[in-house]
Amino acid sequence: MLTGIEEVDWASLGHAYGPADDVPGLLRGLASDDSTERELALDGMYGAVHHQGDVYDSTLACIPFLLELVADASVQDRGGIVELLTSIGGIDLGGDDELDELDPDDGELIPAANYAMAAAAVAAGADVFLGLVGDPDPEVRLAAPCALASMHPEPARVLTLLRERLTVERHTEVRLALVEAVGRIARRHESLRDETVDWLGWLSRAAQAPGLRLAALAQLARCAPGEVPDDIVERVTALLDEVRTASPGHDDAPARKPQAQDGTQAREVLAREAPTWETGAPEIEAQDTPTWKTQAPEAPTLETEATEATGLFTESGWPATPALAGQVRELVDEQPADRRTPWTDELLRTLHTALDDRVDDRIALILAQLRSPDRSRRSDAIWLCGGLIRMWRGRYEEVVRVIGDQLADPDPRLREAATSFLERLFELSGPATDALAARLASGPPTPLGQGGSGARTGGRGALLALARSGDARAVPLLARALMEPEVRRELLYAVDALGPAAVPLAPVLRRRLARVELDDRLYDHAAPLLFALTAIRGAQALPEVLRVLRGAPPNRRDWVRESALRALAAFGPAAREAVPDVRELLVCDSATVSASAALALWSVEGEAAAVLPALEGWLRPGAAEPEWCAAAHALGSIGPAAARSAPALRPGLRARDVWVRVAGATALWRVAGDVEATLPVLLRAWEENPHARVDIAECLAEMGPAAREAEPAIRSELARRRRHNVREHGSGSHDIHQDEKLVAFCHAALDRMEWGRRA
Repeated sequence: MLTGIEEVDWASLGHAYGPADDVPGLLRGLASDDSTERELALDGMYGAVHHQGDVYDSTLACIPFLLELVADASVQDRGGIVELLTSIGGIDLGGDDELDELDPDDGELIPAANYAMAAAAVAAGADVFLGLVGDPDPEVRLAAPCALASMHPEPARVLTLLRERLTVERHTEVRLALVEAVGRIARRHESLRDETVDWLGWLSRAAQAPGLRLAALAQLARCAPGEVPDDIVERVTALLDEVRTASPGHDDAPARKPQAQDGTQAREVLAREAPTWETGAPEIEAQDTPTWKTQAPEAPTLETEATEATGLFTESGWPATPALAGQVRELVDEQPADRRTPWTDELLRTLHTALDDRVDDRIALILAQLRSPDRSRRSDAIWLCGGLIRMWRGRYEEVVRVIGDQLADPDPRLREAATSFLERLFELSGPATDALAARLASGPPTPLGQGGSGARTGGRGALLALARSGDARAVPLLARALMEPEVRRELLYAVDALGPAAVPLAPVLRRRLARVELDDRLYDHAAPLLFALTAIRGAQALPEVLRVLRGAPPNRRDWVRESALRALAAFGPAAREAVPDVRELLVCDSATVSASAALALWSVEGEAAAVLPALEGWLRPGAAEPEWCAAAHALGSIGPAAARSAPALRPGLRARDVWVRVAGATALWRVAGDVEATLPVLLRAWEENPHARVDIAECLAEMGPAAREAEPAIRSELARRRRHNVREHGSGSHDIHQDEKLVAFCHAALDRMEWGRRA
């Protein structure tokens, strides 16, 4: 076994963490008789040799040995090795195959040719997978169909083999994998699509097990969306009911031992099954968001930390932390004992992916699941709805109401899923607010404010969801939470959604701010409190705000000052005592602090002449984007009183950076009302960067009838079903809220245009 492994100069090859001289140990570990050693070796392969899907020269050198291990029936856990080979060799290259790619970890170039060579090398040895479809190990049989469909050079031969194997295979999950592989072949090979689509349609109607028919429907929807039957919701619901009521058979046991697979797959399992909790202020936005609008960096979450565990090795070469595969296995083992068919979750995910923008059908499917007596089915529906509502606009009122009903269920996992979903909805959680309030009112009092690993336990998550919805019933509970030793920062950042109803929180916010230590953690502890005081204009806290402003330590001092100055600006004339401090900061060497000081001084004194020179100074040619945008934003907030600064803003309309143009155009409109100069700039930026549309739409709503030229763009946006800020990899806690703001501003702009026509 592993003949010739010592003849490879592994030290001259590399992987994600340097020289690949540890790879022979990983390969031998895959063949070990010890299950823990095999698990750690597989983690090491994904963590270093095939890190985040990369293909290094050491990855290429491993392929012959991995194929040899797969062919040896004495090797245990070969299913995981088949999946590894599928990931290494099954990458579809795009149109830029000739370009090299940067490894994000060390900046080294990874030749794109590596991926093509990996695909060719695995395909050359893909005959080994043909014999695995009948292997005694169900884990191997489970992995083989995808490998064949992805990499074997004779797809017609594979298609025949898979369909024949389905007639004799008895294991449920393996049969589903066979159907999924058939669908994969149809998507990859146009010449076989019609034949395969016909077969899938037949299978979906045949006298077969309900799970198999459901799998056929899911693949049919992916291969030929136009062939999806009109009664898809009724058929899927009926099949799910058949699955739920069917008697368990000997083939319903899981076929796979949970493998780490690649970091993405393991992270999806961890993120779906384990609670994650947010760590701070309104989060850093997507890459296309300007740096001047972001908050301080946040701490890593469980979701981001888990994927890096495989990169930490001990002196012996094995990971220092528990194997990722083991973490996944623990989560799978924690599944409810009555969850007999976990594979239905994956089938429904596949079906939802295939239905894509058929939002109404997807909502109907989710509602049917949410009304199931099976708690696991309801929990799955909540996770599915989370992905749906994050990506697509739609009428979610009934879904939200029914998910709110789950808060009264005795199953803590179901309540946890419902709470996690509702936390991210903000104003869309309205139909569930009664259920949230009832949840918070039921049972004995529990801590409401604490963060950390138990952040969503009990009523803490429900309180955050209720506050973000703007429901005044959250106010007394927030007051109680603020008297506890620890308070989730998100609760304080939710205060602005409550409007005037939150004003009674001022005294307790003031007392809490007075107790904050003026140490290096000042920003972490004071910024959320300052944000809440800003939201409610709690001017009675002026002494405490001045204490923080004056006592800010060097660590993140500018961030502390900005937060305090924003609070002073919100207090207005009531903050007159702060004028000397604010004047001093007006001329500091930080543009963001200076701009915040200018706004505070304008708010307190109302004298534009006192602050405009400082702001105009930051609009000098060559100013950095954050500096320029901070000053422009402040001028726009001052409005017509800053009209003399219009000439300083006009050069920004021609800037290369889209955010400088947007900031300049919105500020110029607000100070000078110049539609002719600003509207074309805003409309070009609208098309250039969708992430700028919230700010642009807000300005268009202010322009009203004067922005009539923007009406086609606004109507086009409102006709879109996909949210404007969807990211392919990951999501943020405020994504839905930001898109709903865009929709609201667009409607407001149209309303004002229509009002202008009638006038």
